[in-house]
Amino acid sequence: MNLTAQLYLNLIRGGAARLAEERQSINDLNVFPIPDGDTGDNMYMTIDAGSHVPAEASLGKMAEAISQGMLLGARGNSGVILSRIFAGIAKGLKDKEEADIACFTEAMKKGVEEAYHAVAEPVEGTILTVLREGVEAAAGSASLEEFMDLWIAGMDLSLQHTPELLAVLKKAGVVDSGGAGLLLIGEGMRDALNGKIIANNPGAVASTAGGPVDLNAFTEDSILEFGYCTEFLLRLQRSKVDLDSFDESVIHDWLQTRGDSLVFFRDGSIIKVHVHTKDPGAILSRCREWGEFLTIKVENMTLQHHGNHMDERFRTARKKLGIVTVAAGEGLTATFREMGADIVIQGGQTMNPPVESFLDAFREVNADTVLVFPNNGNIILTARQAAALYTDSRIEVIPTSTLGEGYYSLANLNADLPVEEMTSSLKEAAESVTTGLVSKAIRDAENARASDYIGICGKDILTASPSREEAVRKLADKLQATQADILILFSGKDVPSDEASRLQGELEIECPRTEVILLDGGQPVYDYIIVLC
Repeated sequence: MNLTAQLYLNLIRGGAARLAEERQSINDLNVFPIPDGDTGDNMYMTIDAGSHVPAEASLGKMAEAISQGMLLGARGNSGVILSRIFAGIAKGLKDKEEADIACFTEAMKKGVEEAYHAVAEPVEGTILTVLREGVEAAAGSASLEEFMDLWIAGMDLSLQHTPELLAVLKKAGVVDSGGAGLLLIGEGMRDALNGKIIANNPGAVASTAGGPVDLNAFTEDSILEFGYCTEFLLRLQRSKVDLDSFDESVIHDWLQTRGDSLVFFRDGSIIKVHVHTKDPGAILSRCREWGEFLTIKVENMTLQHHGNHMDERFRTARKKLGIVTVAAGEGLTATFREMGADIVIQGGQTMNPPVESFLDAFREVNADTVLVFPNNGNIILTARQAAALYTDSRIEVIPTSTLGEGYYSLANLNADLPVEEMTSSLKEAAESVTTGLVSKAIRDAENARASDYIGICGKDILTASPSREEAVRKLADKLQATQADILILFSGKDVPSDEASRLQGELEIECPRTEVILLDGGQPVYDYIIVLC
């Protein structure tokens, strides 16, 4: 059996379907006892983005479309690496109408190469190892079916050995989450190959709203500036058209005269449409001449604009220097804006923004040089991936792995320096900061019980206490806060203001030579963030 374009798409959809069923189990493969396990979500959203592409006649074009979809939807380190795996496979299948087993095997090897190449310092015992050893085990297969069986068996064996390669996995008693996610994808691909999974049509599941609507973003005096984002699935009806001879370009060409940002494709008797228009009613009415709707979504883009960017507007004048940061929480967002950030991408622990969010931010900033502060170790690779794709500006990613590093680094920005000196000084500033985090444990750990408040620095749990305030004080002591010049305390969204103020006073007494600054961060996950400068 040769690999065709449609079969390859079915394999991708099968992998996405299998991961969708088990993604929470991948999230739970978390070496920290706090709710930061989102590998399953990141990998699912990445492969799912690649599965919603229009059909292509040739395998090479199909592989390229799937790769591009995953690239734009990639989230977190695991998602970026996954997208690079399939980018490598696409390179191996370039210009191919179909692929025999020898060609497919070489494409899988390209996937391994691309994945390793995407990581600055590849670590064995991760998804990289699981992929590589799986492909090595399947090399020499005589058929696609045999390759899938041997690939999955090889990945399974490799996955079980990951705790032997990474002490942190062995200590937590888990296997690598990225490798486990890839194994599930492989199993789903095999199920699709064997006809056990029926691949869903792209967009067959209606999307849901992305959050509460800000009614104040469009008032009685507002003007419809951006129009409506209109999306629908239209099922062509035999009573209205001849399905065998119907040319869907008649719909496509008409829609082009009624809106912009048109995304349009046909999959069998289903037409998928995404269009921006100021008159969605006219479009919906006209399209019923050809069929009936399966799903419809119409959203006021002025609300979307305010929801995504708050008070930001697309800039027309190009700036010399722009700043993009990542943060979650109203207080932290406001703080970074006050410090000069042009755009604060909403994200962080448990919600890693995709590559596309960074690309959108770079375009909106419209500057000769854009400084990027990811502020989370799991977002750095995504930011770098976006930087590599964007060519209209010089993008400099400052590898800040915590909000504390991002805060202090940005506070030390000297925009008058040459770019090389500027970025070097920002990196030095980030490295001079110590960040401590306090969060509630969600399960027992070696030195903490579920429901304890734990103090974390880097990858280490330093303290545990049933009291949130005591956990902060203990952590400050462990981090030698008395030796710091400044202690910045960010309070989380669930922390009462009187508690935070009381804690500030206690820390001022315990650290008499240290200036203690309290800021309402409003961040999720972490009740308190301590930044020592």
